[in-house]
Amino acid sequence: MSDDEPKPGSAEDQGPVRIDEELARHLANKREELFEEFGIRDEFPAEVLAEAEARTEGVEAEIDEAVAERQDLRDLTTWTTDPVDAQDFDDAISIRREEDCYRLWVHIADVTHYVTPDTAMWDEAVKRANTVYLPAYTIHMLPPILAETVCSLVPNEDRLAHTVEMAIDDETLSFETIDIYKSVIRSDERLTYKQCEERLDDPSLPLGAENELAFELADRMHEQRKEDGSLVLNPRRDRAHTIIEESMLKANKAVTHTLMWDRGVEAMYRVHPQPTPDQWDKALREIQELDSVSIPGSSWDDPRKAVNAALEAAPDRQLNKIQRAVLRVMPRAKYMNDPFGGHHALNFDIYGHFTSPIRRLSDTINHWIVHEHDVPETLLELCDHASDKQKDGETAERLYKQFLQEVGLDPYAVNNRGLEIVEDPDEAAHTA
Repeated sequence: MSDDEPKPGSAEDQGPVRIDEELARHLANKREELFEEFGIRDEFPAEVLAEAEARTEGVEAEIDEAVAERQDLRDLTTWTTDPVDAQDFDDAISIRREEDCYRLWVHIADVTHYVTPDTAMWDEAVKRANTVYLPAYTIHMLPPILAETVCSLVPNEDRLAHTVEMAIDDETLSFETIDIYKSVIRSDERLTYKQCEERLDDPSLPLGAENELAFELADRMHEQRKEDGSLVLNPRRDRAHTIIEESMLKANKAVTHTLMWDRGVEAMYRVHPQPTPDQWDKALREIQELDSVSIPGSSWDDPRKAVNAALEAAPDRQLNKIQRAVLRVMPRAKYMNDPFGGHHALNFDIYGHFTSPIRRLSDTINHWIVHEHDVPETLLELCDHASDKQKDGETAERLYKQFLQEVGLDPYAVNNRGLEIVEDPDEAAHTA
């Protein structure tokens, strides 16, 4: 799974998992216990909330004034694609076919227009470092009142964005040009993943042709990544997820290549070490021994390609076992102030984050560096802190899911459908 794989959303055709009030109290107590253990900040200080609320006032006039200093892309066909239960929309795309290239725009909410180093919101975001996702419970990095309003690329509203415009060569899929700039956009529609699939099935629908073109490019980029040796732990991605994942990966790659090769500056790069040969050998042999799973002899020279081949041919019941075998030997990715060492899982020589500034400190910092040409003096400490807080959040998520199983709940169902508290215990299902 890539660093940019979207978080699962609720199932669109199923209702929430019902629990009674007693079980809801047990879940709340468990969350408080985990927050205390891992230093996760649930409630925002009053000063931060007041500051966030103040920044949501008078934004229409502020955006009107900003147009003169930004590229006006409001006439460009633009849309967002997110889970059905998404509350904020921090990325949107536009696409056009040109004679020898695809022109892809990835628009990211301009968080650092509102959250700057001289604000309490910035200080709080640094302390939190990332949004933590527990099943049916989210601990935000930024106050929702900000993230879900002026920093959310909702349809039919002018919004400030940071745009990555890429001309992608038709044959090689390499960058012909990269342009990163501040913009004003206006999203035409907010699609869920299911709605995106419907548009792909019927390109005559609004945004159907645009999504068809976006998937054509995304599918080609996905296949090229696999051919180049990028590890793809989820081979059953639907088309909508593929569009978003590949577009975001391409934009992140464009930004961090620009930062390193064109500017030669420090930033929050994402570095992923590789397992040792013995670790890879252990994982591959474990996979090979699984029932109904085999690794083609031609792929053993590159363990990532070997895993991809095994996943693609394996029955669904074995996917989790293959993924766990790999994750057990895979070192953690971490943030570093230089990119050297690259990202092993993605097989990128340089990589970093830019496309999710609402939920990741690394992206927020990189937005600031890209536009302000201002590298924080404490960058190395910020990298270490963000890496540690990500580990804490993921550990808390794992332990909370274990607790859900212990009390008879299916974490996957809760994560994808949410929870509803009912007064009558007979209406509650302790198994989902």
